[in-house]
Amino acid sequence: MLLRDLLDISELRLVLRTGERALERPVRWVYTTELVLPGRYLIGDEFVLTGLMWRKGHEDPDWLVATLVEAGASALGVGTAVHGLVPPGIVVACRRRGLPLIEVPAEVSFGTVNEVVTRRLMAERTAGLTTAMGRHRRMISSMADGAGLDAVFAGTREDLGRGCWIVTPTGRVVAGPETGLTSDDARRLAAGFLTADRLPHVVRTGRAYTLLPVGTRARHRAAAWFLACEGELGHADEEVTESAYELAALAALERARIEEGRRVERRMVAELAELPGPADSAGSAQRSSEPARLVDPGEVAARMRACGLSPVEPYVAVSASVGEVAHPDECVVLEELLSGARAVIGGLGGEAIALVPAAGISEVVAGMRATSRFLEPSMAGGRLTIGVSGPADGPAALRGAVEEARHTRRMAGGRPDLPHVVTSDEVQSHALLLANVPAAVRTSFRDRLLRPLRDYDAEHHSDLMSTLEAFLDCSGSWSRCAARLHIHVNTLRYRIRRIEELTGRDLSTLENRVDLFLALRAR
Repeated sequence: MLLRDLLDISELRLVLRTGERALERPVRWVYTTELVLPGRYLIGDEFVLTGLMWRKGHEDPDWLVATLVEAGASALGVGTAVHGLVPPGIVVACRRRGLPLIEVPAEVSFGTVNEVVTRRLMAERTAGLTTAMGRHRRMISSMADGAGLDAVFAGTREDLGRGCWIVTPTGRVVAGPETGLTSDDARRLAAGFLTADRLPHVVRTGRAYTLLPVGTRARHRAAAWFLACEGELGHADEEVTESAYELAALAALERARIEEGRRVERRMVAELAELPGPADSAGSAQRSSEPARLVDPGEVAARMRACGLSPVEPYVAVSASVGEVAHPDECVVLEELLSGARAVIGGLGGEAIALVPAAGISEVVAGMRATSRFLEPSMAGGRLTIGVSGPADGPAALRGAVEEARHTRRMAGGRPDLPHVVTSDEVQSHALLLANVPAAVRTSFRDRLLRPLRDYDAEHHSDLMSTLEAFLDCSGSWSRCAARLHIHVNTLRYRIRRIEELTGRDLSTLENRVDLFLALRAR
């Protein structure tokens, strides 16, 4: 009930003394009191009735009015049965503080006011409950019939008197009325969602929107949807608020259904990304007593078709991670970053892996960079890092592209000076060379050169591995390396001689130094 509706009840004959501009205030309940400071017993939107029986004539009425305003009362009703009129001081105080003041005639008892208003409120709430239940049944029925979110949300403005939309953290509208929310407004709402201390949260973009969470399973808000509802739900009727939360719950169910359907695709993409190429299989066969199954490009091509990829089209691999802890959020975030691209995505070893057509990849990378900066405030201390490989020409090169993207992402994560999204072209390093070498070959190369040193260190509790690494980092300078290790140069010469004996490599030559350096980095 609004204050305007309260004054229209003819049998009460209420007279408005102040507050002509506040007639749209809601009235939730009637509260009768003769306390001087009743604010502590109010929770907001009450029509407070008092006969001022405590007033002797010298008390400051501003105390009463101030506590009612602070408690959020809708209006003050003063009966004239005791004093014969509404004291002028009360009128002045209410006008000064903007509190509507209503005069209750002496012949109308507070009991009558309470009974009549309570009966009207209960009738409104019963009607509202019936409407809400009917609305809820329609929404459930639409979802059960497979109509989807668009059909459920299309009529929200007609049903609720306000529009509601489901929006992603990047400002992409998933469902809702076609009009009423511009793309710029959706982007501003997404920024408010990412940075809000808590939800529900009100954002104003020329008009007010209340943001509600859709589900709570996401670790980062960058992986969550939210519901944007026109107006401030804190001031809306209870049935409208409940309906908004029902819409959010239905959207959460729909998203869970979508995510369940994507699990199969993600698993297929992960298996494709892990599928070894011919060189990997050959390396495994050399190191194992049992023959390894050779995986030819034909099988990779068949797996690509199963994932909806064309074997004759060049693809780029993308690796993404949020922070240090593996979580399904990575796949969801990468899907959002690539929402405008034709891509397939899967999870692999705590990272999200995507395969994207190489054509137009520069525009895709630019979009990911802009979006990753936008999402950064919601990372909760974690850093979103993305690595992009070069094009993979043909099924045989797909595994190498995945490894290259993963190495590029790790380099971006280890260097704060690099942007969130790094392509292999931007990082010229031996690490990318190693990334394109099959894992089995890297392992064999590393073990062949370094296993003698590792075994010797384990048996004699020595530091030959760390000595070798320091020596190569110092470009073979005896004095700088000895100073870094805090040992005498003669001790360093002894250790290097022992390293040369165990590895069979002469460290005075550049070729051998490069081999040992790459073996160390291959760890």
